[in-house]
Order: sequence, then C-alpha cells, then structure tokens
Amino acid sequence: MTLSPQDVRFHKVTSPSELPHWTSLEQVTAFFFDTMKPWHDRPEDIRRGLDYAFSKAEGKGGFLMLAEQEGKLAGALLMLDTGMGGYVPENLLLFVSMDPALRGKGVGSQLIERSFAECKGAIKLHVDYDNPAKRLYERLGFKNKYAEMRLAR
Repeated sequence: MTLSPQDVRFHKVTSPSELPHWTSLEQVTAFFFDTMKPWHDRPEDIRRGLDYAFSKAEGKGGFLMLAEQEGKLAGALLMLDTGMGGYVPENLLLFVSMDPALRGKGVGSQLIERSFAECKGAIKLHVDYDNPAKRLYERLGFKNKYAEMRLAR
C-alpha cells in the first residue's frame, strides 16, 4: 500500500533554525546513520554534509528535505549545491533514507521527487552497485554514466 500525501508531510529546510520542532540536527544525523546501514557514513561526515548544505558561503549550500509522519521523522534527503554546472552537475544528492517500516510504500519516491522540484540543473548521486536503492534511482531516471575511481592515500 502506498501512503497518500495526507499521511506524510514534507519540509524543506535551508538552515538549522528552520528545523521542525519535532527534530534536531543531532536526530537527523542519527537518523541518516541508523537508517542507511550498511551503506552509512560516519556521524561526523553526515554532520559535515549538513553543515555544507546550511552554509551561506560562496559555492556552498543546499537543503534538507524531511518527511514527517504523525510528528515523527519518517525520511530525510540531503541535497548539496556543487557550485558547478555542465560537466559536474549543479546538485549532489548526498544522502537519502527512509524509516525501514515505510520502505517500499512510495514515500521515498515522493521525497526524492519533491526534492527534484526544488533543484535547478542536473543532479548526481553515488550509490553502491549492490545497494537495493539503486533500482529506485534508475526508475526515477538516473543513469549510470561513469565509474568512480579513487586513489586512497
């Protein structure tokens, strides 16, 4: 069963002062960390992403999109402005996650599509090949354009 828009409310947040009363930066950080396992990042890296999104510095910024169900955090998405355009997309979908009890009910798609409507320009994301969310991203129109390669030092 897909939840209807009446069941879930979405909130775009561009600064910590805009966070709804039912959550905090610490709770959002913990939510991403707990619900993205085993593909999660360290809490301090999640927090750095949030700080980047809320930064007013030149070439930084972005937003946090929250899904709320009955006054509780049900999903979250963090979109960063890259300060680029063209060969590097203008936006980076850094984190997206749902409460496990709501997965497969269409709320994650709604959260992502709401976020798309808030962006100008292209959007990129990184996803592990074996992450089941990869299929969702493909259904939403993402294409595998490049293989990412890293030199660890």
